[in-house]
Amino acid sequence: MLPAQQGYDRAITVFSPDGRLYQVEYAIETVRRGTIAVGIKSKEGIVIAVEEKPRKLQITDVAQKIFQIDDHIGVAAAGYIPDARSQVDNARFFSQSNKMIYDEAVEVETIAKHLADQSQQYTQYAGVRPYGVALILGGVVNNNTQLYLTDPSGTYISYDAIAIGSGSDQVTDFLEKTYNHELSIEDASVLASAAIYLSSEDREGTSHIRMAQIKTKTETFELVSDEQIAKYAKTAKEKYPHEKK
Repeated sequence: MLPAQQGYDRAITVFSPDGRLYQVEYAIETVRRGTIAVGIKSKEGIVIAVEEKPRKLQITDVAQKIFQIDDHIGVAAAGYIPDARSQVDNARFFSQSNKMIYDEAVEVETIAKHLADQSQQYTQYAGVRPYGVALILGGVVNNNTQLYLTDPSGTYISYDAIAIGSGSDQVTDFLEKTYNHELSIEDASVLASAAIYLSSEDREGTSHIRMAQIKTKTETFELVSDEQIAKYAKTAKEKYPHEKK
């Protein structure tokens, strides 16, 4: 440990002499070490996809890193997943409260800001630690697709396509080269599969891929079946063969 760092990483409320909060940086590093999660906006809806690494005897019927917040909003997480569950529960309560008060579907940005505000609070007070998770929130509200990222520092930003987790820098470069605004939801799903293969050590099969879609025409969160993911993955390997490591 560097001498200048000693003492400044032991409390969340203390800035280092160079203006850094080490505990927040450690939380962001936790996100970087998590398995990849991807969100892509298309003209027909939103696609979120994650890599999960199940153990041999694990039952994999339920996705561990993709969550539904409301009928029209889904979340993909990277980092410390128990923290993700806590934030998702908070977002669900907030979304339902918004529906009861205003009698309308909550905006994705409204939830993203709420979760980001909560994360920021945990960078400010002694006796707590920052959330060790970043979330990709995607949804469709009044025919409008919305995709946001929140991180442990309390930042929330809107994106057309974004990746978080291990290998996210490489995947983000890939998305910058291949993404366009005219993608169909099928094309976006193929692109998400290719992005996960680019980061993953497992390049065979699709048991490690989980995916969900929120289509503009239905505004409803739907998990993608294993059979359909396999089709997307097959197309991804054919369309982006040059993206292998």
